[in-house]
Amino acid sequence: MEQRRADNIRQTLEQLIITGAFADGERLDEIRLSQRFSVSRTPLREAFQMLAASGLVELVPRRGAYVRHPGIVELVEMFEVMAELEGMCGRLAARRLTDDALNEIKQAASDCETALESGDSDAYYDENERLHNLLYAASGNSFLAAEARKLQRRLQPFRRMQLRVRGRLMQSMDEHRAIVAALENGDAEAAERELRSHIAVQGEKFNDLMAHYNQSKLKRAV
Repeated sequence: MEQRRADNIRQTLEQLIITGAFADGERLDEIRLSQRFSVSRTPLREAFQMLAASGLVELVPRRGAYVRHPGIVELVEMFEVMAELEGMCGRLAARRLTDDALNEIKQAASDCETALESGDSDAYYDENERLHNLLYAASGNSFLAAEARKLQRRLQPFRRMQLRVRGRLMQSMDEHRAIVAALENGDAEAAERELRSHIAVQGEKFNDLMAHYNQSKLKRAV
C-alpha cells in the first residue's frame, strides 16, 4: 500500500516537474507536499528517491530534495544512446531468444493491446516497460541489459509522458507489432532497425508534447 502510494506521488510530481510547475533548483517542501497529498513523509521520501533515480531530483544530505530539469541537449543525447542500446538488444534477441522468451514478449505485447483498447496510457506504459525489459533479458548479454535498464530508468518519466501525445498509443502499438514480427522471423537487422526507430520516435514525441505545454503556458500568460 505504501509503495503504491509513493509511486502515485512520484507520477504526479514527475508530471509537475516536467511541465514546469516546479522551477529548476527549487527545493521540494516536505511539509507542504505531505499536506497536499495527505500522507506522512515516508511515502513522500520514497517518491523523492524514485525521482532521484530518474535524474529529476537531486537529494542533498541534511538539506533536502531539489528539482533538476535536464537540458534539451542532455535529453536528446540520452534518447540517442537509448535507441542504440535497444537496437543492439533487438539484434541479439532475434538471434538468441528462446521460444519461452518469445512467448513472454508476445504476451506483454498482447497486454499492451488490451491497455490500448481501454485508452489507459499509464497501464500501457507499464506493459510496455515489461516488454522492453523482456527484450533486454532476451539479448543474452547481462551487461548490455543492465545498461539498458539503467538508462530506461533515467528516461522513464519522458517515455511515459510522450504516450500522451495524440495518436501516439496507436503508433507505438504498430511499432511493437513490427518488433515482435521481426523477432518471430529471427530477422536481426529488422529487429534492430525497428527498435532503434521506436526509441527515436519517442524522443520526437516527447519534444512535441513539451512544445504543446510551452504553447499552453504562453497562452495563459497572455
